[in-house]
Amino acid sequence: MLFQDIPGLEDVKAALVRAVRQNHVAHAQLFDGAAGGGALALALAFATYVNCEDKREQDACGRCASCVKMAKLIHPDLHCIFPIATSKKAPGSTSEAFLPLWRTFIHESPYRLLPDWLDFIQAENKQGNISVEEARSILRKLALKAYEGEYKILIIWKPELMNLASANALLKILEEPPVKTLFLLVSDQSDRLLTTLLSRTQRVAVPTFTDQNVTDYLQQQHALAASQARQIAYLCDGNLAEAARLTHESTDDRTEWFAHWMRSCYKQDLVQLVTLADSFDGLNKEAQKGIFEYTLRLFRDMLVWTQGAGELLRVPAEELAFVQNFAKAVPEGALERMVQQVNEAYYHVERNVRAKMVFLDLSLTVSQFFRKS
Repeated sequence: MLFQDIPGLEDVKAALVRAVRQNHVAHAQLFDGAAGGGALALALAFATYVNCEDKREQDACGRCASCVKMAKLIHPDLHCIFPIATSKKAPGSTSEAFLPLWRTFIHESPYRLLPDWLDFIQAENKQGNISVEEARSILRKLALKAYEGEYKILIIWKPELMNLASANALLKILEEPPVKTLFLLVSDQSDRLLTTLLSRTQRVAVPTFTDQNVTDYLQQQHALAASQARQIAYLCDGNLAEAARLTHESTDDRTEWFAHWMRSCYKQDLVQLVTLADSFDGLNKEAQKGIFEYTLRLFRDMLVWTQGAGELLRVPAEELAFVQNFAKAVPEGALERMVQQVNEAYYHVERNVRAKMVFLDLSLTVSQFFRKS
């Protein structure tokens, strides 16, 4: 992983490169970002840059022996620890047993979530954790000097899933770190880490990806059309894991669905609303939730528009006119109640209430909020 492979985040990349070039590298760093963001990718790119044998001004060379091994996650001075659970695919109680799976998982995409990883290793509904045995293995791995590179590097993904014993074991080694050893912790829930652990790390704040970052990434990596990429960027809120999932869905259908649904509510066309409820009932649960999530986003953008803060809108340009016109058709204060109704419908669908009944009830309620011409 190189810095150039990561979309956006230029300020963070520059700060990390500057720290290495000025020889001000903290021995323990916490890459703290949102789920589906660039924290893990940045940690991997930073580890690559630190041990690169031919560093460029802004990135690793990508061609030296160290960079080639880092790209494959097989560098002898790189160690990775991550949550694991009992799995038929890799029987074992430490990350070592799961390394081949981990390499494949990261090569597919470094912007992944814990549920993705647990599904990948077929953990079956088990919760992932980092055990005290894992923490003890850290001591053994870091007891020796670096084999090839300048630094030994330990990347810990999701350190908030360490139990108290394993966190305390890590705390001890952070207090007296071996020479030329880097600890790179990657978290999207840093508030769950021990305060004593936080105090011994230098925080690297990783901003979420912008809509433009996501759009560019989807066009380059998934060969999506610009309009579809912008639509997904709007829906995923900078979460590239969610963006990757949405590439397999038809977001254009979701947009058309919403527009047709709202027009039917506005006209109070009961025949169309019943037909839509039947169609909604035939969708899988994720698609049903996706429609409600999209609806909530547009309703919230309409609220922003009605409050005169149009410059804050994230809605794609293709839908801006619809948002503006739709907002005019709803009485003042009704949008907030619509958001509440959709939230309740989402809650009931998640808990397996009959989708047709939930959708039709929501439609009839929403239709009452529209201003009559």
